[in-house]
Amino acid sequence: MIPTRKIGQGLEVSALGLGCMGMSASYGPPHDTKEMVGLIRNAVERGVTFFDTAEVYGPFTNETLLGEALAPFRDHVVIATKFGFAPSKDNVGRWSDLDSRPSHIREVAEASHRPY
Repeated sequence: MIPTRKIGQGLEVSALGLGCMGMSASYGPPHDTKEMVGLIRNAVERGVTFFDTAEVYGPFTNETLLGEALAPFRDHVVIATKFGFAPSKDNVGRWSDLDSRPSHIREVAEASHRPY
């Protein structure tokens, strides 16, 4: 079993987490969804409870992937998501602008909790 760590104000997560960016963005074309769902679920079965994503990965497709893969485990895992990115006004398709307004942070957090 993977050891755990307490982070923040007592949240307990596996000492080993899984960063999921490369499953749907950034390192070539997105990987097969079924394969990635299987990989994520296999990680949970092996004791991983901490997963990392962001709305910018895809964009949006990585959070959807994690939502699907982790739905059966939703009460037993922690998903970290990042915020502060916005679509570029000058380069369609790129998320290179920044938006850390409180209203946008709230919007991103609420969106990350929507069912897939």
